[in-house]
Amino acid sequence: MKGMQQLLESGSSVLDHVSLPMMLTAKDATVLWWNEVAERTFGYSADEIIGKFYPFKDEERSAIDPSTWNQVLNSNESIRFANFILPSKQGESFHTSAVLNSMAIGKEQYVMFAFEVDNIQRKDQTKIEQELASFKVGLEETFMVTYLDKDGLITYANPLFLKSSKWTPKRVIGKTFWQLFPEESAETLVNQIWYELQSNRVWQGSVEKLTKDGETYWVDMTAIPVLTTSDDPIYFTILEKDITEKKRLQMHLEQIAYVDPETGLMNRHRLENIVSSLIAEQRHFSFIFLDIDKFYTLKDMHDEESETTLLLEFAKRLKMYFQDSDIARVGEDEFVVLTPLSDWFIQGFLSYLKQHPIYIRNKAIPISISGGITRFPEDQSTFSHLMKASKATIYKVKQEGGGNIVSLSKANHVALSKKAMIEKRLIEALHQKDLSVMYQPQVDLSTGKIDAVEALVRWEDAVLGTVSPNELIPIAEETGMIHDIGSFMLEKACEQAAKWAKSGNPMKVSVNSSIREFRDKNMVKKIRQTLEKFDCPAHLLQIEITEKFALEAESEQSIIRQMLQLQADGIVFVLDDFGTGYASFRYMQLLPITELKIDQSFISGILKQEKLQKLVYGMIQFGKSMKIRVLAEGVETKEQYDLLNKLGCDAIQGFFVSHPVAASEIEKL
Repeated sequence: MKGMQQLLESGSSVLDHVSLPMMLTAKDATVLWWNEVAERTFGYSADEIIGKFYPFKDEERSAIDPSTWNQVLNSNESIRFANFILPSKQGESFHTSAVLNSMAIGKEQYVMFAFEVDNIQRKDQTKIEQELASFKVGLEETFMVTYLDKDGLITYANPLFLKSSKWTPKRVIGKTFWQLFPEESAETLVNQIWYELQSNRVWQGSVEKLTKDGETYWVDMTAIPVLTTSDDPIYFTILEKDITEKKRLQMHLEQIAYVDPETGLMNRHRLENIVSSLIAEQRHFSFIFLDIDKFYTLKDMHDEESETTLLLEFAKRLKMYFQDSDIARVGEDEFVVLTPLSDWFIQGFLSYLKQHPIYIRNKAIPISISGGITRFPEDQSTFSHLMKASKATIYKVKQEGGGNIVSLSKANHVALSKKAMIEKRLIEALHQKDLSVMYQPQVDLSTGKIDAVEALVRWEDAVLGTVSPNELIPIAEETGMIHDIGSFMLEKACEQAAKWAKSGNPMKVSVNSSIREFRDKNMVKKIRQTLEKFDCPAHLLQIEITEKFALEAESEQSIIRQMLQLQADGIVFVLDDFGTGYASFRYMQLLPITELKIDQSFISGILKQEKLQKLVYGMIQFGKSMKIRVLAEGVETKEQYDLLNKLGCDAIQGFFVSHPVAASEIEKL
């Protein structure tokens, strides 16, 4: 049935031009196809007729009785019947004759009817046969047609086939079906097609073929077994349409999408597709991440043309050494090789590079590489985890000076496995809203009262137990889930600040934010909507940013604009971990920062080191000169508290005041 449907769909334009009313039925007389002329003649649409049992087998109304029907089914010749009386939709009776042809496609048997309607037109047997012949001609003009005998030898090839394939009838007749395909296809795909035909099944698909001159061309092929009544194949019909230009365009687009234009290697997108397929097939392989050591130094020493030559020559050596392996360029100086080969062979690439140096302008360039080997399925089970694990391994190689290719260590494997588990569980925790918020109070030293709190994310997982922020935040930033955590914390902070304000105890709440969140152009809108949702006054929300955030933000006008808009709403920006690096007077000038938090690393030794006291004092004075409030974090003792008060610090935060606690506990402090 599938084969006939495919044939009807493929030849629909030809069939519609046949001027006779025509119908195709299954062996049991169920109508499968009803052409446009039949629709116009009898008044019934194809939708009304197809699938119905048409009453031409009624002995009182038709020339065909059950025994005659069996005769039709068992005949290899056309049979003409007269004295059909067929009803129209309007109730009119049509006196008609018909030519019936029985045919077998696959294991199914069909009967094609061509009607002659007396009321409309008279056609003799010759004319009807001419119409059927025109159907065959139409197919011949639309498709490349070949016939194969039951041994797979070509017995006929039409002009369209001869034109595309450049064969002559004398040369192609008698050749085997297999000889028309590239050798590699004949071993697998063609054997599969032949197996389907021998099993009395239709095969359809796109295939690559060879012309007489050995050039390749592509066709959409439908291969159909033509059977005897005993289900034995008499011969095979091959219908083909040339799709070479379409295929070339597709391949060109794929090259643009999947190939690195500079080296000709596959790109990261194509690599990910291949790795995903290998994983789905449970194929074992090693994922080798390679990085050219000191590449940027090499770049500085040479011009752009030399840099391109260097990359091309390196790619050539990868292909020469790792033959039959998938190789991709995934970064400017980063490459990945997929191979089933052993570690000792992979590590041999280092020696191969030394034996085959890269020359630029007749001068050998010393190339050193670092590599990390991760295995599927032993080490990691997804593309992203294979990539991360290999990069982590390379990082260690780089720390030790580079110039080596090593496998994922047991310690790294354990750490990465835990990281993967945290990532997996975090997705679920965010979906289930299983994170919680604790608040650490901040004391204004001029009043001795708590006037603000910092909202801190906490995660107690049923499987992992307590996951510290030091583990959680880097993974969230790496995976992009920091946006979801940020949204969760913003909502909780605004909700709590609004509650305290309504209870008559207004208190500012600080939330930490990342540069990635502020690169979202809708960040201002999101914050304003959250404040409005909980009816939270904007001046009760503080946003803490790091010095690294500030350094990157100073060169991104869109981030500065968003910060200024939020400051105009009343939101306070706090510079966290001040003094730990990246310090810049430029961002202090450009960004709307109104509070500094001196990092706890300066506070922990402030009582013992006079130099630290002077540094902290300098920071406090710097803040005062800029009219910026200064808070010291990490205050743990009364002595530290007293000294900071003496140095003129505005506020403190730390265990001396309180550990992070639930919102209900803040009110008791």
